[in-house]
Amino acid sequence: MNDSLTLQGFLSRLNIRQMLAPLLIVLILSMMVLPLPPFLLDVFFTFNIAISIMVLLVAMYTMKPLDFAIFPTVLLITTLLRLSLNVASTRVVLLHGHTGPDAAGKVIEAFGHFLVGGNYAVGIVVFIILTLINFIVITKGAGRIAEVSARFTLDAMPGKQMAIDADLNAGLIGEDEARARRANVGQEADFFGSMDGASKFVRGDAVAGILILFINIIGGLIVGVLQHDMSAGDAAKAYTLLTIGDGLVAQIPALIISTAAGLVVTRVATEHDIGQQLVTQLFGNPMVLGLTAVILGVLGLIPGMPNLVFLMLASILGYLAWRQLRHLPAAGKESPPAVQPAGVPAGESIEASWSDVVPVDVLGLEVGYRLIPLVDRGQAGELLKRIRGLRKKFAQEIGFLPSQVHIRDNLELRPNIYRLTLKGVPIGEGEAFPGQYLAINPGRVTGPLAGTQTQDPAFGLPAVWIDASLRDQAHAFGYTVVDASTVIATHLNHVIMSHATELLGRQETQALLDHLAGEYPKLVEDLVPKQLALGTLQRVLQNLLDEAVNIRDMRTIIETLAEIAPRVQDPTELTAQVRIALGRAIVQQLFPVGNEMQVMALDPSLERILAQAMQGGADAGGIEPGLADTLLRETAAAARHQEDLGLPPVLLVPGHLRWLLSRFLRRAVQQLKVIANGEVPDSKIIKVTSIIGARK
Repeated sequence: MNDSLTLQGFLSRLNIRQMLAPLLIVLILSMMVLPLPPFLLDVFFTFNIAISIMVLLVAMYTMKPLDFAIFPTVLLITTLLRLSLNVASTRVVLLHGHTGPDAAGKVIEAFGHFLVGGNYAVGIVVFIILTLINFIVITKGAGRIAEVSARFTLDAMPGKQMAIDADLNAGLIGEDEARARRANVGQEADFFGSMDGASKFVRGDAVAGILILFINIIGGLIVGVLQHDMSAGDAAKAYTLLTIGDGLVAQIPALIISTAAGLVVTRVATEHDIGQQLVTQLFGNPMVLGLTAVILGVLGLIPGMPNLVFLMLASILGYLAWRQLRHLPAAGKESPPAVQPAGVPAGESIEASWSDVVPVDVLGLEVGYRLIPLVDRGQAGELLKRIRGLRKKFAQEIGFLPSQVHIRDNLELRPNIYRLTLKGVPIGEGEAFPGQYLAINPGRVTGPLAGTQTQDPAFGLPAVWIDASLRDQAHAFGYTVVDASTVIATHLNHVIMSHATELLGRQETQALLDHLAGEYPKLVEDLVPKQLALGTLQRVLQNLLDEAVNIRDMRTIIETLAEIAPRVQDPTELTAQVRIALGRAIVQQLFPVGNEMQVMALDPSLERILAQAMQGGADAGGIEPGLADTLLRETAAAARHQEDLGLPPVLLVPGHLRWLLSRFLRRAVQQLKVIANGEVPDSKIIKVTSIIGARK
């Protein structure tokens, strides 16, 4: 009983699909050493033909090469199957070939008699021609294409990875999609590399087929004459026909498999299979069909030509061209005249009303007329989806939902120009070319590209607009290649990240509180408006955003403000206390790895001078001009030293100096972050790399 239960458990865990491949390989290898009766040879030869046809059809219906990623392995297995059948059939032919034409089964007999008419000389010629077509034309071409594709794919991998990272950083894709794209890039390289090697299997199979043919003919003559006392003519006829049938029944599936390999590596990935592409691209132009019909018709009228065939094909092509022309929209038709709106007499003006007062858009995107397809819902504008992704990414990273981007066309702009506006004021402008790609030079490219030289509108990097045909070459040279929609979306993302402070208005602050009240209703109710005005809270949040501190941890912010608000109402002091509460997150954002912080610091004597200069008020204007100039110059030099070391430019100062120094220094030293001593967690180790104001 226990044995039966154990057997049942083992069988239940056994996966039949996982067992199929090992069983097939073992079966193929066993055919090389075990004798097979003629009936089993017929079965396996028929199975070989069926597999080759299935592979060809799958290759024709795939949309892109990776849809048939198992093809290199299939190529190896089918080649091994053909060679095993050659060995098994050779054994049967040499042992029983003297008994008659069906000694090796009906399939070999049919290919040896029906296809070549029982003439072994014709059979040898046909076999050699098929082998040469397979070896020289199809296999050699497919192998060369696979080799070049593998090389270009490997060269383009760094550029493609950078493009994926750029889309991820711009919020156009999520982490899961980025991971899937990276895996897809790696699979492409592996596939074409495998195809390059797998093509050698087919080439070796073709050479082996020719050698096996002549070995079988010579072996059959020896066996027939010396062992079975046949005449040389009878032995040649019997064994050669069987050998030819054996060779043809193996080479025809090999030719089909090679054709499938050529189809896989030569096609360009689109949303249509090969059949749809042939119909739309080869037979989709009525002008081409009509001219071809005319040429065939003229040739069909020449005496001595096969007039019936030429005229019949000309008629068919002419009919197809006529049918396509009927379905084309008629050219030159006038558009219907514009209809005057009912109830509004022509020439009569309408009285102004409050509806004519249009509020200014917080965020706006104006496009020239050639960029309209990118933002048109009717034309599946890709930019609309990207902008929605940007707002979602901004909300997740910064902590509040910005205003919607209002998109409109502007005929005053040049056709390919777009303009970004903030509260009606232009804050960014660029140029984009739909159908082309922007190749951005990250600083380590290996060659120039032909195109329109420009700059990346978001970050000012040198770039060039290129045609789509140069995209793979640009990837291979190390450029970051993006389309027109990505260019605009990346620029917009940079703008909204840089102006997060201005995007947080009272309406957004109230919406943020309403959202927070769903989770912490009592906390929000006790703070606003009982202890703190909405405007003061808005100012505190803007102060944080102004120094690139996200406000995602609203619970900590609200709790800190609720504790301090009864004693303090000044937004600057409130911000300083909130920063101390958020200190761990602020420092983690600047130094994400390790416990050591390598920062810049002020000389103690300079700290005392600055403290005395700022005692009178909250403005850095009280600093003596010479001291201010020296402070700016030394801070800029220390920040450059930090960046050369690969460290963020962070200045650590006493808490009472942080706010004023931050406002004063950030205007001249870009990317500088000023943090207070009280914001550093106890777990961090501080290492000073530069001291500003130290006497030389």
